[in-house]
Amino acid sequence: MSKIQFRHYRPDEVVAGKTMRGWLPFSMSWWHALGAAGTDMFGGDTADKSFGATPGTMAHARAKADFGFELMQKLGIEYFCFHDRDLAPEAATLAETNARLDEISDYILAKSKATGIKALWGTANLFGHARYMNGAASSNSADVFARAAASVKKALELTVRLGGRGYVFWGGREGYDTLWNTDTKFEQENIAALMKAAVAYGRKIGFSGDFYIEPKPKEPAKHQYDFDAAATILFLKKYGLGGDFKLNIEANHATLAGHTFRHELRTAADNGMLGSIDANTGDALLGWDTDEFPYSVYDAAECMYEVIKAGGVTGGFNFDAKNRRASYTPEDIETAFRMSMDTFALGLKKAAAIIEDGRIDAFVRDRYAGYGSGIGAKIRSGSATLEELEAYSLKSEPALPGSGRQEELLGVINEVLFG
Repeated sequence: MSKIQFRHYRPDEVVAGKTMRGWLPFSMSWWHALGAAGTDMFGGDTADKSFGATPGTMAHARAKADFGFELMQKLGIEYFCFHDRDLAPEAATLAETNARLDEISDYILAKSKATGIKALWGTANLFGHARYMNGAASSNSADVFARAAASVKKALELTVRLGGRGYVFWGGREGYDTLWNTDTKFEQENIAALMKAAVAYGRKIGFSGDFYIEPKPKEPAKHQYDFDAAATILFLKKYGLGGDFKLNIEANHATLAGHTFRHELRTAADNGMLGSIDANTGDALLGWDTDEFPYSVYDAAECMYEVIKAGGVTGGFNFDAKNRRASYTPEDIETAFRMSMDTFALGLKKAAAIIEDGRIDAFVRDRYAGYGSGIGAKIRSGSATLEELEAYSLKSEPALPGSGRQEELLGVINEVLFG
């Protein structure tokens, strides 16, 4: 089995005081790499993801694992992410479904021990089955809530067994399509209740990693409760979950929320909640979650600037990305991963160069220099009263606050990135 050759990704190369492998714990998404076959709303599969077995069978589940581990070994990827339904098909009963998951996790665990490749994070698919049409934890049905909780329990067990560093909640249908039939406060209280139960059980069975919420504003629900990083952080703090949860930030979800990827990373980091990253990109001309492999070095450099400043992530960089419908060969899968791994490696080096150059950070420090002494220092300490601030302002009119020099700074970035 020949290894993939990279142009920029060197796992042991030290950048900004840490190896590339340390900054960039790359992960393969089981659902896209081994499942997505090109179907869209206008046509069926173009790629053959049967891997020589009949889809929907346990033989197919094992064949996917065989291909996935071979792919990860060739790429030097040390982690994978999964939903329970990615690993094995759902059966007629919960007991049989769990038995299938036990069977396939035995198979995957053996491969994990042989290769050193582990789970980055796991999750339960609480959106695909018809029972979740009105949400899972937010469902109007207590029976559906209970089934969702049972699935979370099993997915947590699988995550621990497969060495997962995190566990993700993605509320794909935890939201609403119309407020006329929805009690939003009731539903969010139930979501929090499930998350609290998951934390309690996870800690009970030895899960010591972070729980994550992956913000997304819409699709499939018209409005999802985890709209963006800010809304998610507010939810976590309101319900007392901030100590166990961080955020899993996805680039394409950020743009759907009307933000940049960097904005969501910064918001999470500012609140001490930057946990893990779903590395992908969307299409600016399309208004849905296209989950494309990331290719922009500029975007990657912005991302890695935030990551370096935050000291890294507790999770990793999961390629929640799929090949385009016309890129349907196994070679296309390898090429996509290689291209994106190189993109982030180059982005890491460029981000480190921006920080080492120093002009950006120096400008930002100088821009707020007025808060270092005098009335500015009192404002920052919280000791300045409105009366005192009025008295200060009565003495003179404030000058304009100084140019933001945005164009100059963008030129600096271009100079560092492109010479």
